[in-house]
Amino acid sequence: MPTLPDTELGRTLLAHARRALERHFGLTDEPLADDARLAQRGATFVTLKLYDALRGCIGSLRPQRALGEDVAANAVAAATRDTRFLPVSADELNDIRIEVSLLSEPQFLEFTDEADLLRQLRPGIDGLILSGGCRSATFLPQVWNQLPEPREFVAALKRKAGLAPDHPTGNLLAATYTVRKWCE
Repeated sequence: MPTLPDTELGRTLLAHARRALERHFGLTDEPLADDARLAQRGATFVTLKLYDALRGCIGSLRPQRALGEDVAANAVAAATRDTRFLPVSADELNDIRIEVSLLSEPQFLEFTDEADLLRQLRPGIDGLILSGGCRSATFLPQVWNQLPEPREFVAALKRKAGLAPDHPTGNLLAATYTVRKWCE
């Protein structure tokens, strides 16, 4: 992960995401910055908000490509492929605010049951990945703002994964991660 100061890294990632969206919508033909600091692998989520309402959010859980490539691809995907929303239009772009979250490496949790899992979670700090069979879902740590109670947080994440809220947690894999985030 880059060792830049957080504020400089944040400005760079936000500008990179914004330029990727402008290029996607044909609003500029300027190339993305050729910044060597973005060449290291990184995993990001890009969240788009329109007047403080969620408008799209897509990301990567593991660092499988260069940080700059990941941010650019996730920005465009958040605008065009988040199935919860119609694609963002070029007319909306000036009013869209971008948030970039840089993820730490996920850490798998050992737990015996749901109560044990809930005890290990750190509200407001941990992002959570739940996986079972072919289903998985994640919530960024920011989701704790809407779901501050751990039991509600886990139940909503199960629903997001297509599982019943009372699905036995002992049959699932769980991993936590943290983020550094920046907002326009």
